[in-house]
Parts: sequence; C-alpha cells; structure tokens
Amino acid sequence: MTSAPAFYIPSPLWGEGRERGGVRESPRDYARGLRRRQTDAERRLWARLRDRRLLGVKFARQVPIGLYVVDFCCREMKLIVELDGGQHAAARKEYDAERTAFLETLGYRVLRFWDNEALGNTDGVLVRIAQALTRPSPRPSPQGGEGEGRR
Repeated sequence: MTSAPAFYIPSPLWGEGRERGGVRESPRDYARGLRRRQTDAERRLWARLRDRRLLGVKFARQVPIGLYVVDFCCREMKLIVELDGGQHAAARKEYDAERTAFLETLGYRVLRFWDNEALGNTDGVLVRIAQALTRPSPRPSPQGGEGEGRR
C-alpha cells in the first residue's frame, strides 16, 4: 500500500478516510483502527479522561459522528476534544474548519490542542477541558416550551 502525500485531504464522505485494498472503510471501522493505533499524545490524554477521571464525566475516544471520526467526545456535555499533529498546520486548515463547523451545527463545542501541548502540558490541557465542561455552551439547546412556534 502506498501512502498518500502529506498534503492529501481525504474526502469527508468517509470520515478522515483511508483506503485499504482500494475499498473505503466505514467511519466505524476506521475509528476502530484508530483506537488500536493511537498516538502518544492520545494515549496520554486518554489515560486522564477515561473511566470518568475528569470531573466524573464520560468520554469516549475515536467516535464516529456523522461522516467524521473525532478523537475524544463527551456526548452528555456535547464537547469534542481534538489533538492535532503537524499535518494539521497548513494542509488541513480548511478541512479542519469545515469539520468543526459541521460538528458545531450538531451542537458540539470543539476544543483543539496540538499533540506537543498534550504531551508537554497535559495538566494545562486538562484544566482547559475542565473549564469547558463547567462553562455552559454558548448555544444552549431550547428547553421545554422555549422553541420556535411555542408560545
């Protein structure tokens, strides 16, 4: 299997995408593979987020949402945490912006951290995640009786 050039941006049709033998994997299968091949930064942050270790909140890792696979997700609080390596610096900036915009339309807040920050300042990253968990969403969902068309 040949590897794609560093500037290759996969189609959002299949998450972050990958071809194996010419056949695209589903986001669910791709996420399963990502969980087996986590980076050092993901491994370190996951050790601190798993089993409700941060504020008693449940996180899952490599979660398919729509057509994408996100690094860490707290569905209850609608918070996504993404760790970005060097490939996100320039070549994927537009793709990441589109992906974040899509996730925000579903009501999620997206926090992004560089891999080296998660490795070198894990406690600082966790503080920022904890702050996001304790702060109300800037776009709260309508409560019972508060939506359009209700009086």
